[in-house]
Amino acid sequence: MSNRILNAISPRSRSAEPAPTPGGGSSPAGGGRDAAFDNAKYLLIVLVAVAHAWELVESSRATKALYILVYTFHMPAFIVISGYLSRSFAARPRQIRRLVGGIAVPYIVFETAYSLFKRYADDSPDHAISLLDPFLLVWFLAALFIWRLTTPLWQQLRHPLAVALTIAVLASVTPGIGEDLNLQRVLQFLPFFVLGLCLQPEHLKLLDRRAIRLLAIPVFAGALAFAYWASTRMRTEWFFRRSSAQEIGEPWWTGVVMTFALFGCSVLLTAAFLAWVPRRRTWFTVLGAGTICGYLLHGFLTKGAKYSGLVDGNAWLHDPAGKVVLTVVAAVAVTLLCTPPVRRVLRPVTEPDLAWAFRRAAAERPAKG
Repeated sequence: MSNRILNAISPRSRSAEPAPTPGGGSSPAGGGRDAAFDNAKYLLIVLVAVAHAWELVESSRATKALYILVYTFHMPAFIVISGYLSRSFAARPRQIRRLVGGIAVPYIVFETAYSLFKRYADDSPDHAISLLDPFLLVWFLAALFIWRLTTPLWQQLRHPLAVALTIAVLASVTPGIGEDLNLQRVLQFLPFFVLGLCLQPEHLKLLDRRAIRLLAIPVFAGALAFAYWASTRMRTEWFFRRSSAQEIGEPWWTGVVMTFALFGCSVLLTAAFLAWVPRRRTWFTVLGAGTICGYLLHGFLTKGAKYSGLVDGNAWLHDPAGKVVLTVVAAVAVTLLCTPPVRRVLRPVTEPDLAWAFRRAAAERPAKG
C-alpha cells in the first residue's frame, strides 16, 4: 500500500514469491490471500484518504489531534506490512519482472498523470513533469521500489534494524539531501520496512492474545490524549519525514530524538492497530486486494476538491458537522475506488503484462525435444 503494488502494501510470506504491489498478499502457507493483511490494508487506506481530506479544512485542536494520531502510524503500518510480505524477495528474474510491472510502471504513469493534473486543473502551466521528483503520494512507489530492491542486502546483515535506524537518524540531521526520488522519506521511513523484514509469523501471533487487544485500548486512548496536548506544541512536519530537522527550523539534535521517539510511538500504535484488525474474512476483505487503486486514485479527488475551490467555497465544511461529512465522503470514496471493477479497469497499469519486454529465464523455457 492491484496484486503487485499493495503487495507493496502487502507482500507474501517467505515460502512464496511476493507480488511487488500494495494490493496483493498470500497466506503464510502460500495457499491464498491472508484475510488479516487484506483487512489491515483496507482500513489503513481509509485512514490515509480521511487524513488527506482533513488537510483540506481548517484544523481545530481536536481535528489536529486526530490528524497527528493517524499520521503517527498509518504509513508506518503500511510499510511494516510491505516489509513483512517482502521477506521472500531475492531478486529472481520473475520477482524483478513483477517489481517493474507492479511498481515502476504505475510510478511512471501516475507521476505523469498527477503532474498533468496539477498543470491543468490548478492552472499551473509551468509545473514540470519529473520522474525524479515524486509528486504527492506517488513518493511511496519510488520508496517501495528502492526498499524492495535492497531486501537481499538487509537479509544478509547481522543487525539490519540498527543499521536502518542509524541511516534514518543521519538523514534526519542532513539538510540538502534533495528532492530526487524523495530520498528523505525513503531513508527516514526505511526502519519500518526493515522491521517488517525482521518479523516472523510467531511475532504477529502475539497480537492475537486477548491481553494485547485489551492493552491496545488504553494505548490508543493515551496516544490521542497526548496528540491533543501536542497539537499546539509540535510541528506536523515531523510526521511527514520529508525534511531534516534543520530544514524545519529545529536544532539538529532534535532530529535524533524525534527519529527514535516517533519510531517507538509508530511501532507501538501499529501493534495496537494490528491487534484489533479482524483475522477472519469480512465484507471489506476483498477490498484489501484493490488498495493500490484507492491509494493512487484518491489523490485526484482530494486535490481536485482543493484546485476547484470546492472546500474553500463552502464554509460549512470547516465546521464540526462539515468535517464529519467530509470524513464520511472520503471513506466512502476510497472504498469505491478499491472495488474489483475499478481494479479491473486499472489492471493494464497496475498489473501490466510485460512478457514482451523481458527475456524468459532458462528455467522458464520449455524443454527441447
